[in-house]
Amino acid sequence: MTPRMTFAPLLALLALSAAPIEPQGKALKSATFEERRGLVLANDRIELTVLTQGGSMANLVLRDDPELLSPLWNPMRMAREAGRKTTESGTGHFVCVDGFGPVSPEEQAAGLPGHGEAHRQPCEVRYSGRQDKTLILTLAAELPLARELFTRTFRLVDGENVVYVESELESLLGFDRPVCWAEHATIGAPFLEPGKTVIDMSARRGKTRSHESGASSPPHRLASFLDFTWPEAPAVDGRTVDLRAAPANPNSGDHTTCLMDPDRKLVFVTALHTGKRLLLGYLFKREEYPWVQNWEHYPADLKMARGLEFGTQPFDLPRREVIQTGSLFDTPVYRWLPAKSKIRTSFILFYTRAPEGFARVDDVSLEQGKLVIEDRGAGRRITLDASLPW
Repeated sequence: MTPRMTFAPLLALLALSAAPIEPQGKALKSATFEERRGLVLANDRIELTVLTQGGSMANLVLRDDPELLSPLWNPMRMAREAGRKTTESGTGHFVCVDGFGPVSPEEQAAGLPGHGEAHRQPCEVRYSGRQDKTLILTLAAELPLARELFTRTFRLVDGENVVYVESELESLLGFDRPVCWAEHATIGAPFLEPGKTVIDMSARRGKTRSHESGASSPPHRLASFLDFTWPEAPAVDGRTVDLRAAPANPNSGDHTTCLMDPDRKLVFVTALHTGKRLLLGYLFKREEYPWVQNWEHYPADLKMARGLEFGTQPFDLPRREVIQTGSLFDTPVYRWLPAKSKIRTSFILFYTRAPEGFARVDDVSLEQGKLVIEDRGAGRRITLDASLPW
């Protein structure tokens, strides 16, 4: 029996157990986003469009927002507005598994794409519908080259500004292997606005990316491959740059990584538009995602994007280079997937309005079914219902 044939019983079982492809109920409906098929999870607070290709989160809006402004990156729309074409396969928040970064010549010849197979694979809908007050969508995709099965479940509870995301990666091979996994969460213009959109995270040590490993257009504003303490990073002119805010006069491209606080079990990264008072955030487990990458694309035409990419490794690099590196700041840069086994991750996404005067996020915590977001300097906090066990 060939390796490919071993998938047949598994996929047959998947098909038998799946719910109908057409979603159930008015709140979970089919949609088309930038000519791609998707499903919409919506309650009275927020609306999230999930693509059936890779389970990417493509659009997120507040139901009562007259602008329906999504914080998520839409490279197709921005290219269209600029009068150019794009071949970008990723959009919004997509998953990079198994692999995060470019591939080797041998992997490329074998057909393996950059950033792993999962975000390019068509997903089967295993379940879509409602259980009590919770909308649930479960998608699954075979990764034929990696010989893995990726499953992702989204949950949205009535009355909450929170999306719960749980994922599972199953190895169909009989040996342990290192895996590279990142959540390519990316914000974009117009939510990402010069001088008005700020990023906060529970980070400590950071490092700028080597200039040898990336493009120089737009030009770098940060020095090459130097350590720093978040958020003050070394600039090419010898000064320091506060990485929280998008620059007032954009024309740069840089990449940094930050190690999440090892003293915390739950860590966070947020993006706040201080003018529109809109806040996007993620809460996740430090043991599952110890690194957050800040990919900064700040061109002068203001078609900007910034990654808030939480994952298992500090930079998106070829697999071989990641494994050979082993660790950074005494922290592993990959995760093990045991033979014929499954590993899981989970995180919480939230999108909400911020009160007047709310300028930064000092902490995000989960306390007895409540998500608490604090700006301690302003003496303000946001409390969101987060009722599901996590």
